[in-house]
Amino acid sequence: MSSVVKEGVTGSVEDADESETAVPATGRALYFTGPRTVSVEHEPVTEPEADEVLVEARVAAVSSGTELLIYRGEMPRDLAADATIDALGDDLTYPLKYGYATVGDVVATGADVDEAWRGRRVFAFNPHESHFAASPADLVTVPEDVSTETAALLPTAETATTLCMDSNPRVGERVVVFGAGMVGLVTTHVLSAFPLERLTVVEPVPERREMAANLGADETLRPDAAAQVGERGDPAGADLVYELSGSPETLDDAVDAVGYDGRIIVGSWYGRKRAETDLGGFFHRNRIDVSSSQVSTLAPELRGRWTKERRMETAWDRLRELPTERLITHRIGVENATEAYQLLDDGPENALQVLLTFE
Repeated sequence: MSSVVKEGVTGSVEDADESETAVPATGRALYFTGPRTVSVEHEPVTEPEADEVLVEARVAAVSSGTELLIYRGEMPRDLAADATIDALGDDLTYPLKYGYATVGDVVATGADVDEAWRGRRVFAFNPHESHFAASPADLVTVPEDVSTETAALLPTAETATTLCMDSNPRVGERVVVFGAGMVGLVTTHVLSAFPLERLTVVEPVPERREMAANLGADETLRPDAAAQVGERGDPAGADLVYELSGSPETLDDAVDAVGYDGRIIVGSWYGRKRAETDLGGFFHRNRIDVSSSQVSTLAPELRGRWTKERRMETAWDRLRELPTERLITHRIGVENATEAYQLLDDGPENALQVLLTFE
């Protein structure tokens, strides 16, 4: 028998006795229902299956990259949401639940699940909803020394870790990061530990440039000043460039910044956004390599010694080093989710990291 008790009232693990935890009969789930339209729906909280647990969410991080594409209707509609995350739907057509950064508590266990899971604080790659059933195999236990809010940034740290693993930064290289959103900033912090000659961040928002400097960038530049990067050094240009701005037009700037035989790593997902990129001049003659980096999988050449679990542990280590209290700029109740997405949609200067809270 499942240990969940549904009595129509809110309860917490601390308030419950050892045998049962009161949870609401209905929970809240966020749906993207159309371009620039979201709604929060009340849904029944169902008992977990025998091999599942029930998680009550505390916070969920909003991705200002992928989720804004979905919010704006700029995602490919027929593309699978993510074949590696069972909690996401089949594709990206409206209406859909989406999200992949939830932290909460296990409040009930199925008959075949070890009771030790009950009361455990966990991270889940799960859409924004207050209660959800999940297999323990799909959950990540949050280390005791990591706060709940910090744990919600785990996917960002894992992405930054993957970007560095895929690009193989070398001693003494000149590296440029285009874009100082959350992924760009955390990637900057990870790169700052490498013995580089220079780490440059290009970003239009002054506050984000300041944050990049605080996280280890040697210099920060506005986009209109970035052209100088391609002219500096001997040989001229950057050795390695990351395109993390979310804007396909920035690929031209990346091509201009990198030098002969340089490498460009594209971590942005553009969705259905398109832009012309000049591949007829420096790109062709300079033998520039452009590669994609994507966190859902490990690069084939790394799979002999790396697993997703090992990469996850590395991401936790990187996350512990971050000043997350400065990176998280807004905490908004899930019932006011429209406000959260409008804030992000209105411009990058308005917010850096938004958390949805479930109270």
